[in-house]
Amino acid sequence: MKVVIYARVSTDEQTVEQQIESLREDCRRYGWDIVAEIADTISGGTFSRKGLDQLMALVRRKKIDLIICHKLDRLGRSLPHLAQMIGEFESHGIGLFIPGQGIDTRTNNPTGRLQMHLLMAFADFERALISERTKLKLQALKNAGVRLGRPKLSSEALKGAVVACRRIQDQTGRSPSCRALARELSVSIGTAHRRLRLIANKKDQETK
Repeated sequence: MKVVIYARVSTDEQTVEQQIESLREDCRRYGWDIVAEIADTISGGTFSRKGLDQLMALVRRKKIDLIICHKLDRLGRSLPHLAQMIGEFESHGIGLFIPGQGIDTRTNNPTGRLQMHLLMAFADFERALISERTKLKLQALKNAGVRLGRPKLSSEALKGAVVACRRIQDQTGRSPSCRALARELSVSIGTAHRRLRLIANKKDQETK
């Protein structure tokens, strides 16, 4: 059994040593081979972590059989994120063992499988609730007359973009690129792209 130990603390004032030593003892008790010990010092609410990214890379390469962690909240505090990770562990045939909470999702442990499916069901339920609350909030804002979506470009800003395009074309002898317009207007390339598209749409409407 190839095992990876994962430990996490939230601040530099804490240490992962106690977690790791306890997990090492569990591995010795079961005769498991530790292939890596990975630790993070960061909030559990942060999805992207150096250590967790390293762990998931091992999972996707199928280099391990089991992940052992002291408690589930060491992996993450968001139920949907945890369910997503556990689902990925399962799809790669990798178990999750949490000795501090009696969780064991290996295929030869039916109780652990039940725990995993319950976690997935709760995560789906939470996602559905969030989606429903979001839709209700958006509808309430619409009913109150609040305009949703990206704010419309003002006529002055559009005129400024047109003038900038003409200036670039006069200087270079060709149509302005998104990058050139972004530099001219001191805006992002994405904003410049949207303004060029609006100018093109306006020209199409005028020619019809």
